[in-house]
Amino acid sequence: MSKYKLHPISAIINCVKALKSMLIPIAIIAVANGFNFSFDFRDERFFQTMFPLIILSIAVLFTLFNGIIKWWTFTYWFEDNELRVQHGLFVKKKRFIPYDRIQSLNYKEGIFHRIFGLVQVTVETAGNKAGKAEAELTAITREAANMIENETKKVKETQQVLEGEELPTARLIHKMSPKDLIILATTSNSIGVVLAGVLAVVSQFSEFIPYDWIYAEMEQLLRFGFLLIIAFVIFGLLVAWGVSVAITFINYYNFEVSEENERLIITRGLLEKKRITIPLNRVQAIKIVENPFRQLFGLAAVIVESAGGGFGGEKDKTVVLFPLISKKKMNESLQLLFSQFDLNLEGAVRPPKRARPYFYRIDFVWLVPLIGALSYFFFPYGMLSLLLIIPVLLLGIWQFKTARFKISNEQITIMYRALSRVTFIAEKRRIQIVEQQQNYFQKRKNIASAKIVVMSGVAGASAKAYHMEAQHIDEFMRWYER
Repeated sequence: MSKYKLHPISAIINCVKALKSMLIPIAIIAVANGFNFSFDFRDERFFQTMFPLIILSIAVLFTLFNGIIKWWTFTYWFEDNELRVQHGLFVKKKRFIPYDRIQSLNYKEGIFHRIFGLVQVTVETAGNKAGKAEAELTAITREAANMIENETKKVKETQQVLEGEELPTARLIHKMSPKDLIILATTSNSIGVVLAGVLAVVSQFSEFIPYDWIYAEMEQLLRFGFLLIIAFVIFGLLVAWGVSVAITFINYYNFEVSEENERLIITRGLLEKKRITIPLNRVQAIKIVENPFRQLFGLAAVIVESAGGGFGGEKDKTVVLFPLISKKKMNESLQLLFSQFDLNLEGAVRPPKRARPYFYRIDFVWLVPLIGALSYFFFPYGMLSLLLIIPVLLLGIWQFKTARFKISNEQITIMYRALSRVTFIAEKRRIQIVEQQQNYFQKRKNIASAKIVVMSGVAGASAKAYHMEAQHIDEFMRWYER
């Protein structure tokens, strides 16, 4: 039995993680003081400006000390077919994890890891609660990570041989090309995120921006006509697009999905490499998301709702299985992974025609007061807000035409739309909660809705069949009761 320690860089990594959570308080203090700090203790502003920084400095030093202590006391070793972990200075904590209980080993390689040839490993078992990993090895060598994986595989393979099972082989399910990454960046909301980020930064430093000079320059530009303004707008959008493509390349570079030993293995990342492992028996549901632009070109994203698994023990158990994939390839890949799922929606139940107003009626609750206020305070131009009724009605009709659900033996498929079309597929045995909903107005028209919830993350993942025939919802409830 040999005991192993983490790499010394793990102390710095632990400190950097803690400092990231302090960035917002530091930024708030800096902005509140107008980036003007007094370092003269005789100045009356010294206590006001420096006291918060002193408190934060103490917290940073404590975090650094805690990171060093955690590295110094952390050890792990292999004994009796178990991974054993021990850490703590005054209170010793030990955790023994049997190999056959390990569900997944997730890898992450950040910038510090890449420099020193290290990797972060999180160990997850079937008993994980609230997204917390059973053990986290902050920084170990790739050889040590391979040793943990090999020890785990060795025990499981021996068990499979004794039970007469064939040893599994890995198979590649899907790999994204550079062309896919460009399309992903162009059809996602990354450009909007980049523009929102720029606006957020500008708003924080608005007092330092010479708006008068900018307005004067804009007046000069307007004299040259709108073509120049349009050119500047197009240039700005191209820059935002370029940034979004760069972010997408960094996050999803070399994105691969493979399957081995009844487990999904997803790898991605350029600067920070990540590998996540999800046992197929822990997948609670799959969700196919098509925004309007992608739907037009037959593209979709596929999300897996899992009862366990996540990058580094994250609480959010929603994992992107395919960030972007054509519908034809999607069906083939999903059938390879989830052969029990029926992806055909022929014969699905749709809402009756008399239910159509219910898809846009509720929007008038906020739309009518908004139109009234705009028309009153900004008359006559505020009357143009009446045009908002048209897109709201069209969206409601679109949602009505999209809504449907289908029961296939032990599976439920629900399709609905907010703006993007979502297809939610789950097996009956995975459903935690089924709820039938019918308000007074629905009851008058003999209409009802149903909601299902599966285990995923803290609150669970849900889908809703909106404004269906009450009879069909009753049949759905009876199907689940059986």
